[in-house]
Amino acid sequence: MDPPAEEGLMVDGGQVRRLEDLAEHDLARARIRQEHLLEVETGYRSGSRFWARPGEPRPVFDPARTTLTERRVAKVRELRELGMQESKQLGLESISERTLRRMAAQYAEHGLAGLADGRWVRGVSGHASVTPEVEEAIEAVHAESLHRSRMSMRSKERLIHQYVRERFPDRGVRVPHYTTLIKVWREWFGPGGGRQRYVRSAAAAAATWQSDAAVHVSRPGQVVVLDTTPLPVKVLDDVFAEPITVHLTIALDACTHSIVAFRLTPVAESSVEVAMLLRDVLLPLPMRPDWGPEVEWPYPGVPAALVAEVAGHPVAGLPFFAPETVTSDHGAVYKSHHFVQAAATLGIDLLPARAMRPPDKAACERAFGGIQSLLLELLLGYRGIDVADRGVDPEGDATWTLSDMEHLLATWMVKVWQNRRLDQYAPAWDPGGQHSPNTLFAAAAARDGICLEVPPPELYYELLPVHFVQIDARRGVKVGGLWYGARSPALEPHRGRRSGRGGRHAGKWAVHRDPRDCRQVFIELDGSWHELVWNGLPPGQEAPAFSDARVGDVLRQAARAGLKPRTDAELLPVLLGLVAAKTPVDAWPTQMTRQQKSERARELARARAAALDRPAPPPPPGPSPETSRALHRQATAAVEEDRRRRRMAAVPIPPTAPKLLAESLRAKNLFLLPDEPQETSREADTGRAGEPS
Repeated sequence: MDPPAEEGLMVDGGQVRRLEDLAEHDLARARIRQEHLLEVETGYRSGSRFWARPGEPRPVFDPARTTLTERRVAKVRELRELGMQESKQLGLESISERTLRRMAAQYAEHGLAGLADGRWVRGVSGHASVTPEVEEAIEAVHAESLHRSRMSMRSKERLIHQYVRERFPDRGVRVPHYTTLIKVWREWFGPGGGRQRYVRSAAAAAATWQSDAAVHVSRPGQVVVLDTTPLPVKVLDDVFAEPITVHLTIALDACTHSIVAFRLTPVAESSVEVAMLLRDVLLPLPMRPDWGPEVEWPYPGVPAALVAEVAGHPVAGLPFFAPETVTSDHGAVYKSHHFVQAAATLGIDLLPARAMRPPDKAACERAFGGIQSLLLELLLGYRGIDVADRGVDPEGDATWTLSDMEHLLATWMVKVWQNRRLDQYAPAWDPGGQHSPNTLFAAAAARDGICLEVPPPELYYELLPVHFVQIDARRGVKVGGLWYGARSPALEPHRGRRSGRGGRHAGKWAVHRDPRDCRQVFIELDGSWHELVWNGLPPGQEAPAFSDARVGDVLRQAARAGLKPRTDAELLPVLLGLVAAKTPVDAWPTQMTRQQKSERARELARARAAALDRPAPPPPPGPSPETSRALHRQATAAVEEDRRRRRMAAVPIPPTAPKLLAESLRAKNLFLLPDEPQETSREADTGRAGEPS
């Protein structure tokens, strides 16, 4: 009994063979078989009389004169007359009427794929020479090779022979040839070529890997990938204009492939910079002065005015959200206690990638490649990825400063990367569509909404490394070998007192410090944050920025100079000598080496980044109501006194008073009698003298 046509087309796993499984020459043979079958069924090799070829239909295949059975018999006779080579090429060396009926049924059910010979797409049948004993020996040698140091395949072959000889001495097991063993080894365990330690870790991970543990990314912020790479472009530092190498750290959203945040650091990234990168993911990107309205917040459903009102400034078209999971490699900065604590503060789960497994964060690696090929290779100072591929003088060609490069990358990511079509990252709900990171985020926002929660500025302090110290009554707090807050009024109520903290750090106070700028530390007291300035700074003066690495140099120089460590004011001359702030700038290039210039420029760049991350200080408190009223009275009295003085200066002689209104009326009235003339004083005296007494 013949097997059903459907069963003859089944492959391993219950799937039906497809036309795509055929090679080019097998597809050509299937089309020739199709022409023979269509000539039997219709009389025409094309299958229709409208596309008849010259001489068709032939008399023995004319459907108007012959029956289907007669045409099948004629076709069998014709194919058997072919040579043996041609018949084997078509797979019809044993053709019969029954074969033609089966081919017609498979063609009606599966089309051209139903006419393919099963021998053309024969499935993998394994190796007959690999018996169960040989299979056991291969598995045992593979486990042993993971335990031992790396060895060649020839050595593994000898171990397989040894295992079979000692374990099955009486069975006469025959070990396959070396070529078969190496083929089986590659099919079972991969091509190899990796370092032995990573091969062992991959085998251990594969043994414990669960199929249901895979992460399926379906929304923005579900998985954010962090990675760092040296920027393949030489840039100039902002202080001495010397070419330096910087590192680029990006945060890539795995769902929309948006670069939601990035950092350029003149040295290898530190934990505080990666923590601030996580903070940047939560914050909207402010618009820059030279950005036009085309890069403003473009996502529908949430107006740009509303986002600007929530953020406090115009917002550029870059997604921001609270990440749920962060994936990174096994770099020291991503495994540090500070980074883990910062992720816990933000409520982020850490999902480290497997060691030396780039596919675990392939999207981030592809993003680095895209940034390089689309932008960095076009810039002067590009140094390539290998010394052999480097130009003549990339350091001499460097023209971009560190700040210019940061601005260029930010502009390019907002204008180009977010609007670039992603050919290989189409979503599952639209696999054939054209999408960019912006359109993917807009679609996700329309489906799930956008959370416009902007973290407060105090988050900067919470993400800094914390130190638990005592408060000295005279010198303040000691953090990282330096004393802070000797003159701070915020510490006055707490000097010499123990905190109410219990547990591991009982009685101590939590102080946060930014390692990029050690001129001040921060402490939270009564719900508000206070800045504690380094005691070595003179009152009313400013010292150059210095990092925690420079603090160690300061202390060592002070110890060699014999300075007492009780006061930090004595350390100021040493610090100024190291960071070169009090000497004129034009005198330093002749005294500093190139390495010292690079170190100084990196310190200033990190200090500027710390200043940008630090929230703006609150405005000073206003005067009390009593003071305001007193100041108002003083201001009013001063104004009145000034007006009086100006009037007296304008009119030095007092003016005569004007006549009364009654006098002016009497002077103009014609009916009034004139007044009697008054006697002079002499006449009056004479008259009074002649009168009798």
